[in-house]
Amino acid sequence: MNDGYLEIQRQYLEKAWARPAGELERCIPASYDGDRYYFDAFGGPCELFRGKILLSGRELSGAEGVLIALYASRVPDLPLRLHPLKSFKEIPNSMPYQGAFTAHAERTLVPHVTSIRRHQERILFSFSGHPNRDAPSGDFSFTLYPLPKVPLYYIFHLPDEEFGAAATCLFASNAADFMPVDALADVAEITAKVIIALIKGAAETGRGES
Repeated sequence: MNDGYLEIQRQYLEKAWARPAGELERCIPASYDGDRYYFDAFGGPCELFRGKILLSGRELSGAEGVLIALYASRVPDLPLRLHPLKSFKEIPNSMPYQGAFTAHAERTLVPHVTSIRRHQERILFSFSGHPNRDAPSGDFSFTLYPLPKVPLYYIFHLPDEEFGAAATCLFASNAADFMPVDALADVAEITAKVIIALIKGAAETGRGES
């Protein structure tokens, strides 16, 4: 376990659990049963306890746990406004993180665009996502929910004879209301890793690329 991450996670959990139960249940939003909150995060069922976080039954001790605890500690009682969409660089104070975001949240998906389309239904199911019927461009597009109020709107271009594949990740209009800008970049990076893991898992179980 990473003790540094665990300490940061613990501090955010303390702040989250200091909030009134009804408020936190409404703001996440989540289901509450007295000793934990239930909601979906990063493609799996999440259980938020006072002293730990379980994701798909696995206790978290890294960046995912920190981001989930951070989200729970500060998510406001505000409605999500998806449109108008924002690119990462349009979010205030994002410039120091732009290079890392492009490399780890978008460019890392480019070699997998064909497989992402093939396994789109599996990805959407894991992230409680949906296809985007209003996508302004691209060969296919969908929205994923790595955190309940932090959707990621993806636009993909398939490779052809003239151009290579491309992947674009956009944010909700008020994304910065729910997470700090550096954390938004981290959420997108972890989501990209989960997407890649899902399509590789499909391949290993006989549903991969032929």
